[in-house]
Amino acid sequence: MTDSSDSVSIDMETFALGGKEYLVRTHHGTVSVAVFGDQDKPALVTYPDLALNHTSCFQGLFSCPEASSLLLHNFCIYHINPPGHELGAAPIGPDDLMPSVDDLADQIVEVLNFFGLGAVMCMGVTAGAYILTLFAMKYRQRVLGLILVSPLCRAPSWTEWLLNKVMSNLLYFYGMCGVVKELLLKRYFSKEVRGGVRVPETDVVQACRRLLDERESKNIWQFLEAMNGRPDLSEGLRKLHCRSLIFVGENSPFHSEALHMTSKLDRRYSALVEVQACGSMVTEEQPHAMLIPIEYFLTGYGLYRATLSVSPRSPLSPCCISPELLSPESMGLKLKPIKTRISMEV
Repeated sequence: MTDSSDSVSIDMETFALGGKEYLVRTHHGTVSVAVFGDQDKPALVTYPDLALNHTSCFQGLFSCPEASSLLLHNFCIYHINPPGHELGAAPIGPDDLMPSVDDLADQIVEVLNFFGLGAVMCMGVTAGAYILTLFAMKYRQRVLGLILVSPLCRAPSWTEWLLNKVMSNLLYFYGMCGVVKELLLKRYFSKEVRGGVRVPETDVVQACRRLLDERESKNIWQFLEAMNGRPDLSEGLRKLHCRSLIFVGENSPFHSEALHMTSKLDRRYSALVEVQACGSMVTEEQPHAMLIPIEYFLTGYGLYRATLSVSPRSPLSPCCISPELLSPESMGLKLKPIKTRISMEV
């Protein structure tokens, strides 16, 4: 890790024992980075969705024992939180410049430089998936692979833009009110887990609702404004030659976005996993559905579960994409390149 008088680290008391939170000052504001694992191992960088942090967006996945034997065995995890999204964050000052999505992507490379990291594996959810995809397009030599959950790649549609503007105005004038929380929960989760009149909310939704109450509304507002002004990345996706694994819940409001993104990526390096009866946040709603596809994805980099006698300090130099990654039968899941899916539906 590089020395810097502009950066400070503090011990972390939540999410997992042995973790540490670093507050890294960048040219576009301070970023909270929670680090878990042996920093001599290859790096896995995560970025959460709007109004979430690493606890509320990735805890379901990383708390699975199978994920621990696969991910924590092979990687040191660097959870990057959007500015002001960490637990206990203070409101962003009125004099602080509002970052654009380009600024947020540039923050990531400053974080990597602070920790002395080279090329990294990336995992992001929805808005976080967009930021990491933009980062991969701007800094191709710093990204080994992308694991994206319900990703965005196009500019907002008029429907999304209008909905975001409604949320933005409510956040600015009323804070994290009931309407904003309901809109966010619909963004994250399927109707099955959100419950209804006769069916109660599941524990994961209740926990997320409580965590939303702790968010600073002005900080969320800034991230939402940045995402509502995002440009379309579609044309540059074909030039992205790092391997990409995309998950999307079939009930996600961003399902069509994930299909569009998969159609624009080079089919030799990408695959799509559609998770049935699930919303956008597969990492929390159905994390076990991610484990087998991720395991096959990582075998192309020479990474395996802890039970296998393979060194976790792999140089991570991937060869061409393995045939197993594109084989639905071997995955035991609905895994298909997008053109295959369309031809089946016609």
